[in-house]
Amino acid sequence: MIDRTAMYIDGTWTSGSTDTIPVENPATEEVIGAVADGTAADADRAVCAARNAFPGWAATSRAERARLLSRLSEGLEKRATEIAETIAADVGTPMRIASRIQAALPLTDIRSYIDLLGEQAHEETIGNSLIVREPAGVVAAITPWNYPLHQIACKIAPALAAGCTVVVKPSEVAPMAVYLLFDAIHEAGFPPGVVNLISGYGPVIGEALVTHPEVDVVSFTGSVRGGARVAELASRSIKRVTLELGGKSANVILDDADIATAVKVGVSNAFLNAGQTCTAWTRMLVPADRHEEAVELAKAAAEGFSPGDPLDPETKLGPLVSRNQRDQVLDFIKKGIDGGARLVTGGLAAPDELGRGYFVRPTVFADVDPDSVIAQEEIFGPVLSIIPYKDETEALAIANNSSFGLHGAVWSADRVRALAFARQVRTGQIDINGGAFNPLAPFGGYKKSGVGRELGRLGLDEFLETKSIQL
Repeated sequence: MIDRTAMYIDGTWTSGSTDTIPVENPATEEVIGAVADGTAADADRAVCAARNAFPGWAATSRAERARLLSRLSEGLEKRATEIAETIAADVGTPMRIASRIQAALPLTDIRSYIDLLGEQAHEETIGNSLIVREPAGVVAAITPWNYPLHQIACKIAPALAAGCTVVVKPSEVAPMAVYLLFDAIHEAGFPPGVVNLISGYGPVIGEALVTHPEVDVVSFTGSVRGGARVAELASRSIKRVTLELGGKSANVILDDADIATAVKVGVSNAFLNAGQTCTAWTRMLVPADRHEEAVELAKAAAEGFSPGDPLDPETKLGPLVSRNQRDQVLDFIKKGIDGGARLVTGGLAAPDELGRGYFVRPTVFADVDPDSVIAQEEIFGPVLSIIPYKDETEALAIANNSSFGLHGAVWSADRVRALAFARQVRTGQIDINGGAFNPLAPFGGYKKSGVGRELGRLGLDEFLETKSIQL
């Protein structure tokens, strides 16, 4: 049992509520630890600490902020193996992904802002006005369970670089790696109150932060339902809000594409982290006359994702994070079957070889109606929908036929053609022929996928206020 029932407030590990929340290993269904079930009073203590620390931190030099972020990066790198093992245990991410993405990406996030701090602060003169950027204040960072450190790092790194102070509220579902992050924060020597950690449930801690009069900025990553609630509550006190929400991304394979590569990469993307990824390409659009070819390729690729122990280095597909998450995904699979989509592989049956754990078979549907539930709703599990289209015009219409607009992909032998198509897709990011993720590029969505941007210079802007000084 891992006891992380203390909270990190004002530079020290401190007790709060005596109630606790159990943390479960989704591969074994065993309780592996506990965190504090915090109260509104705990949230108030953390926000007050951040408010008291704000003037001093806002006045620090860019070089000092970069120095402390560098020390944090070193502390995380030192703990990389422990972080990967911890995330494998409470999220269920296979070690091959936990090491390469879950533990490594937060380092990239932090180092990108160290580099930005090394550049000259951006100021400009317009007419007789000097335009300057100043830290926005106290930030409430509310984060999910699927990428528990990355989602925090891409909030606290720019916030701290901007000169803001922060209160972090992680998901109670898979929080254990966050405590390793705060061990590294404490070791790095940030001034008391600059970065604070409180744990608990969203309706209590999250709402206390969002409504707190001393919080200036709310940065939230999670569901559309949660984001709508955050925006509603924050609007009452006119707080700045950044929302990174869901996705239902289209992977569009044009008729001249290398279909074998496009399908293979597409399946891997859709099943990353057991499909618990907001950017997953969960809709595969293929030319109608190559639909069956794509289906067979997808079936073969999907069946290579055998569910297994996340700690086994050969495992490619771990469990879903909780019983509730598994049951929701199975309900979507049932809706797909009942709705008339053709089940190609996977389905409702539990994996035969696994006696326990919240596992779902890698599932592929074919002949999917683009207006059906499984083509429209974010399933957040290892479920892929293959949708045929008759021509490029229809492919674009289907790609944009979504209330989400977070990510996507397009494949073509003609890069110019692919780029022209990509420009017309209403989404915040889109990859051409498997283009690599760029942590310096702005990340965020259109429509119900969110408001604002994270990562890179635009991610920093979310934590800065603009001032005009007339000379």
